[in-house]
Amino acid sequence: MSETGLDAVPRFSIIVPVFRVQGFLRACMDSVLAQEFTDFELIAVDDCSPDHSGAILDEYAARDDRVQVLHLPENAGLGPARNAGLEQVRGDYVLFLDSDDTLVPGALGALADRLAATGDPEILIFDYARTYWDGATRRNTLSGLLDESGAPAFSLAERPQLLDLLQIVWNKAYRRDFIEEHGFTFPPGYYEDAPWTFCTLITARRIAVLDRVALHYRQRRQGGNILRTTSRQHFDVFDQYARVFAHLDAHPELSRWRPDMFRKMVDHYLTVLDKPGRLPRNATAEFFHRAARDYRLRIPAGFVRPTGTAGGKYALLAKDAYPALAGLKAAGKLRRTVRKHAGKRVRQAKRKAMDLRYQALLRQPLDDNLAVYSAYWNRRPACNPLAVYEKAKELAPGIHGVWVVKKQLAEAGEIPAGIDHVVLNSPRYWEVMARAKYLVNNVNFADGVVKREGQIHLQTHHGTPLKSMGTDQKRYPAAAKGMSFRKLLARADRWDFSLSANQHTTEQWERVYPCDFEALNAGYPRNDVYYRATAQDVLDIRARLGIAPGRIAVLYAPTMRDYQVGYVPRLDLERISRELGEDFVLLVRTHYFYDQDPRLQALQERGALIDVSGHPVVEELCLAADALITDYSSIMFDYANLDRPIVTYADDWDTYVRSRGVTFDLLSGRPGDTPGTLATTEDELIEAFRSGRWDDERATELRAAFRARFCQWDDGHAAERVVRRVFLGQEAAPAPLPPAERTVAPSPRAAAAGSAPGRLPLAGTRLPAQRDGSPSDVATSDVTPSDVTPSDARPSAEPTDIGLAG
Repeated sequence: MSETGLDAVPRFSIIVPVFRVQGFLRACMDSVLAQEFTDFELIAVDDCSPDHSGAILDEYAARDDRVQVLHLPENAGLGPARNAGLEQVRGDYVLFLDSDDTLVPGALGALADRLAATGDPEILIFDYARTYWDGATRRNTLSGLLDESGAPAFSLAERPQLLDLLQIVWNKAYRRDFIEEHGFTFPPGYYEDAPWTFCTLITARRIAVLDRVALHYRQRRQGGNILRTTSRQHFDVFDQYARVFAHLDAHPELSRWRPDMFRKMVDHYLTVLDKPGRLPRNATAEFFHRAARDYRLRIPAGFVRPTGTAGGKYALLAKDAYPALAGLKAAGKLRRTVRKHAGKRVRQAKRKAMDLRYQALLRQPLDDNLAVYSAYWNRRPACNPLAVYEKAKELAPGIHGVWVVKKQLAEAGEIPAGIDHVVLNSPRYWEVMARAKYLVNNVNFADGVVKREGQIHLQTHHGTPLKSMGTDQKRYPAAAKGMSFRKLLARADRWDFSLSANQHTTEQWERVYPCDFEALNAGYPRNDVYYRATAQDVLDIRARLGIAPGRIAVLYAPTMRDYQVGYVPRLDLERISRELGEDFVLLVRTHYFYDQDPRLQALQERGALIDVSGHPVVEELCLAADALITDYSSIMFDYANLDRPIVTYADDWDTYVRSRGVTFDLLSGRPGDTPGTLATTEDELIEAFRSGRWDDERATELRAAFRARFCQWDDGHAAERVVRRVFLGQEAAPAPLPPAERTVAPSPRAAAAGSAPGRLPLAGTRLPAQRDGSPSDVATSDVTPSDVTPSDARPSAEPTDIGLAG
């Protein structure tokens, strides 16, 4: 609880109502629990949130006894959720914090100091700043009203201009006995802050201010804000002001505030009317007439209307003259349209002939039985989209799938037989993009693709994010390389579903892609094979790769470095192979952004390793390997499904973190963070294998915790869940199997012990090392659609998806 013991009264009780904020909730909670001032309790109210928010709160409560969690049995709304928290508070002062906002460092200490300096007023008003997805921070424009000069504490009558501040509950600290004395509670419905803030302010005898930003008010691009919803619930504003005037009626001593409350009421009504998109079109006139009725009912004697345009709108309300207001709004809209017209004509003039044809195709009906697939910037069919494609053929056979591929791959015959495909930017490409009901990709489609109403876009991603992705990359110029984050988010705005394999990923996607998609917590379809492959499958793959029976195959798969150009070996692979000895064989897979490396080919010629960089299916390499060596590649999360040893070789961790940023500390050694044995030098890596640490009890324990965290929904049925939810409109069934009931493919050792040997390779068999940009380059799990993609790794016509995940 507080520093003074469980029975002591904390200085602050902080109420955090929680609903569908899993992507932002940890930042909110951390901002409170990291405060240097620790004398507080945090009461988090799970308003029956349908996402993982409640479980996140329970995690925090389990490790910090200052956190108390209330789980409401049904969704009650923001006001009732706050009331539930108020029933539990014990602190001297009550603070309210919305669960997507954060306290700034030092906020609680500054509040405590100011309260002490001002003699514990009933209300302390502090400042805030708006924060935006692009990193911008803008302080409250009326911060000058919080000038601390003059009397330390005062009545509202001495500084009535404070009513002009944004009247929200979370920029104030309220003395608990003041709340209890007057029985203040929150009403249900929209705009619940209005009656609370106005009634508390006009009732308080002593108010103080703090001229300091103590809270960051997150401005969500989409969702999370009732002001951006079109709904009849905006009519709740009438009930909220009825409560304000009922409070005035019950307290005649407060009658001097009637003109001010009337002005705030009318301004609020006009704001709802003026803001586009709040009211349904067929409800605007009804709202106006209700507002006009309240105007006439509550206008104080002698009230003087404001001047200018605002005063004109007051006059229209007084006369209930809705047609005149509608005409005024139409004139304003016309002026805005004229200003935009010139720019629109310029854009129209730049359309090409193909664009005009595409525009015509966009007017044709959608084909409900057509799905378009793409992977890795239109390379060959692979990854999650391919697994979804195969399952859709089984469960939704009436839906025809077409793949988008690059011209050179189609001309070279690189597309597997039986797969219908179109060449990027060909006439048929534009036709299927315009008419397909379903769009499936593990990166983003090009900027020119229009997301039509009725189309369903599934973003499968292609990795679990260790590295920073999406909007987080703004802080890392080496990773962003000048990308346009606005364009990235415009592409992400097209997503209807965002696929995830674990809760960590779901939270990251919702935070770094602030768009209005549905998280599809189904697992990664490409990992289904790890739960379906047989012992014979494992042996056959090893035979095709040329792995001699009895040898321990170690797959080395490093990721790219944003701060380097081209492939830079981080290990002396010839030495590693020599030091490990004849019992081991190295399978080396470089990142697909890099071209063919002649040094690897030379080492393969000498028998020092097997270069599998050009192998088309990375899942086969994982099935064949007894162990994995990697650094920061997301292949570790997929390989963890197999429950085989993972060795992390991180010789440049500090540099990597500074240049790219990470979502958790891979090298912490904590269960759930670190997948197994760590090595930061070549000698440590060799010693790990010589000593047996690569597969000892400690490594096994770490691997189990890592699997539990990151293989959360992978069980062999991910593709089925995706197809049922996206293509069939059903629940994402079946539910993931409990970990104890999942059966993973046998290890090579177990496969050899329990099955007949597979086909042995011919003498001198060698795998080709294709690095020519063909589709076989892309079967790796290291980058998702937000990763930095070097300009020389894709044609200029393709979008730069620096912000997608991998």
